Amino acid sequence: MNELIGKELKFSYEGRINCIICGTKTKKSFAQGFCYRHFMSAPEASPCIIRPELCEGHLGNGRDVEWEQDHHVQPHIVYLALTNGMKVGVTREQQVPTRWIDQGAWKAVKFAETPNRYLAGMIEVSMKDHLSDKTNWQRMLKNQMNMELDILEEKSRLLDLLPADYADYQSSNDEVTEIHYPVEAYPEKVKSLSFDKMPEIEGTLVGIRGQYLIFDAGRVLNIRKHTGYWIDLEV
Repeated sequence: MNELIGKELKFSYEGRINCIICGTKTKKSFAQGFCYRHFMSAPEASPCIIRPELCEGHLGNGRDVEWEQDHHVQPHIVYLALTNGMKVGVTREQQVPTRWIDQGAWKAVKFAETPNRYLAGMIEVSMKDHLSDKTNWQRMLKNQMNMELDILEEKSRLLDLLPADYADYQSSNDEVTEIHYPVEAYPEKVKSLSFDKMPEIEGTLVGIRGQYLIFDAGRVLNIRKHTGYWIDLEV
């Protein structure tokens, strides 16, 4: 997609959505790409995807025990990221730095390293009293960055607040990943687009950040939100 920045694009939604698990047609996409049946049954849509502290994979439980072993009973990272402000998050070790890019972070550092998703989620919960676990996507897309925050100073401060039960998992890796996005111009005001309301979207692509395509006139499209949609692209 980077090669298309600066070019005029036209996306046409064909009115068709297919479940990313079973491929069947669905009138509505649940949780970014699932039909309702698999939203309720697939391990990829389990509640612990959003709330890692609910994970029971390490106990031998879950919607699909084998899947849990392959994905959640694996090394996980609790991280600190700068998007507009500081946030805490959880991802599988193999998803670094993909997850940080996906969220539009411009700086990130490892905070803790755990053997499974549950422990990472519990550490994240323990930090929620001190910082957010959400990204302000509008500020992120305006590139409104808090340049005064020192991510390593924040890591040191928050490690002092880490409950003793989790002290053994703190990360000594202080390597800061800095990410630069292919954006020609950030919008001053953000207008969100959706294929559910606008079957044709066209304009000049001026940048990509996180899950968003940024068009001229401050228009942005969360492409991840439309997983499973059939789209025709004209350049």
